[in-house]
Amino acid sequence: MIGSDPHRAALALVPVAAALICAGLIVLLGPLLRRYALARPNARSSHTTPTPQGGGIAVMAATVLATALTGLLAPPLSEGIAVVLVAALLLAAVGMIDDLRPIPVLPRLALQLAAVALLVATLPSHFRILYAVPMALERGLLILGLLWFVNLVNFMDGLDWMTVAEMLPMTLMLAAFTLLGEAPTNILPIALGLAGALAGFAPFNRPVARLFLGDVGSLPIGLLTGWCLLELAGQAHIAAALLLPLYYLADATITLLRRMAKRERFWDAHRSHFYQRAIDNGFTVGQVIGSVFLLNLLLAGLAAISIASASMPVDALMLAIGALAVTGLLVRFSRSRAHAC
Repeated sequence: MIGSDPHRAALALVPVAAALICAGLIVLLGPLLRRYALARPNARSSHTTPTPQGGGIAVMAATVLATALTGLLAPPLSEGIAVVLVAALLLAAVGMIDDLRPIPVLPRLALQLAAVALLVATLPSHFRILYAVPMALERGLLILGLLWFVNLVNFMDGLDWMTVAEMLPMTLMLAAFTLLGEAPTNILPIALGLAGALAGFAPFNRPVARLFLGDVGSLPIGLLTGWCLLELAGQAHIAAALLLPLYYLADATITLLRRMAKRERFWDAHRSHFYQRAIDNGFTVGQVIGSVFLLNLLLAGLAAISIASASMPVDALMLAIGALAVTGLLVRFSRSRAHAC
């Protein structure tokens, strides 16, 4: 797909096209979203006034179209990409319905599980990450892990520019790994398309946001990036696949475990995530997003070192440094702004 120089040059058009398509669709859909898809403040919200949601419609449409464009500029596309996009669009449909009329927890999880299971079931038989466990058990663990990743991306999409600050560095780095031959080429169209679409969405979501992604965006974005990370891990780059989303993994997982330990209804809307507590502790939205973005650049750099080294001791060291950096930010967010400084 990316062997020749003309193809490499043409691929630079993909994120640009995705950004323009996404921005154009947002402008066109704006009146409808303002009329029918207002997100009203609730216990989880960081906003105080009703704001239209549904920007994920434009993000997903731009990603799909950009992926198709990649097939035209640098053919052929992998057959597996069609399954990934179908599963993502299924989640987008679930998210759109939930945005308009909330779906009860169990049916919502069942629909998400169906989309994730479809994707994992179509992985090639030779695809392995955990060679020490039977394949059936590994596939079950992949389904649970990907289901959790889809939901944690949704949980973490609770602040202006948060998803952009997390996913833009990740998708660009995944694309770079592919171009360098360190990740499967089948993730390149989606990584480039999603990166461009998020760039097109970013101006509308900058603080104070005029538009939110909604579940129609956060759920399929979680599936697409989660699949890309699985593909990266399948190339024996497990450390890099953990480092890229490490802040999201830590914030969401620790928050969930704490709420479960307190016997709270952890599936209900809340403001217990570290990034939300940071706002309550006096940090501005810009300070929170800037800190997360810089941390993600560091994690991306650690992931690159891990891949370049191809060494288990270096992998362990990079994971340790990444874990320390994430822990430091979580602790900082947990304290009042005066003490954090």
